[in-house]
Order: sequence, then structure tokens, then C-alpha cells
Amino acid sequence: MAALGVSDRGDRLGSGTMNEAELTEKLQRIQALFAGATSDGERAAAGAARERVEARLAALREQQPTEVAFRLTNPWSQRLLVALLRRHGFQPFRRPRQRHTTIMARMPKQYCDEVLWPEFVRLDETLVQYLDEVAARVICKAVHSDPADAAELETPALV
Repeated sequence: MAALGVSDRGDRLGSGTMNEAELTEKLQRIQALFAGATSDGERAAAGAARERVEARLAALREQQPTEVAFRLTNPWSQRLLVALLRRHGFQPFRRPRQRHTTIMARMPKQYCDEVLWPEFVRLDETLVQYLDEVAARVICKAVHSDPADAAELETPALV
């Protein structure tokens, strides 16, 4: 069990340092270990570890949900966040008269901080970089081949 980062006592799981994504991954590895176990002792150890991980996942999911507001001005980032919220099982919404740049969702704060937001940031950085490269390439081919930014002129000193 040491290869999984879980002691027989479940020390790491009880500390609350793992997020749901890490716990889910660990559960998948434990299930694979359980399936490949050759002795009764290995199966028992894998089964006990699986039960501890499942209990921790249930605790994360049972936390009190709160309304979380996301404010994003980039429409591509907004679309990405809405899709990610739906993939994680949350319903994005807006209240009446909220700006189009605001996206709301009800979820446990810890889940947002440890799972959803870090995943969004990584995906959004990749998406923005890709879209920037595509836009630069299209503009160079279709409009003008010089991709340089506008020149900065020195302003004359005021006397």
C-alpha cells in the first residue's frame, strides 16, 4: 500500500490534505490493485484502503454548498467555465440584472478552491494561448504580415 501513498492506518486520508480529484485518482489505483491482488491479504488491504478513500470522497461531496460568483470578461473563458461546471455536475446560472460577465454556481467552497478552479485555470491558459496563436496566424495571412505591436512614440518634453 505504500506505493499508493496510503498507509495501512490511512494517515494521509484523515489529514484532509487531498482534494476530490486526487482521491478519485487514488480510488481508481486502489481498485486496479484490488483487481490484480493475488492473495487474500492483498485483497483485504486494498479493500480497506478503498473504503477509506470512498468515505473521504463522500465527506467532500456532503459539504454545505454555497453560491460562488465567477466574473470573466473573455467570452471563450466564459464558455469554458460553463462547460466545466456542467461536466462537474453543477448548474451555472445568473440572477436577474447580473452582468453577462458573471457566472454563478452552487457548490462546496473547498471543491471550487481545490478541484474546479485549478482545473479551469490550467485549461483557460491553454485555450487563450491557442486562440491567440490562431488569431495571429490568420491576421498575418489575411490582413498584414507584420505581427509587431504598435510603435511607442516619445512625447516631446513640455517647456
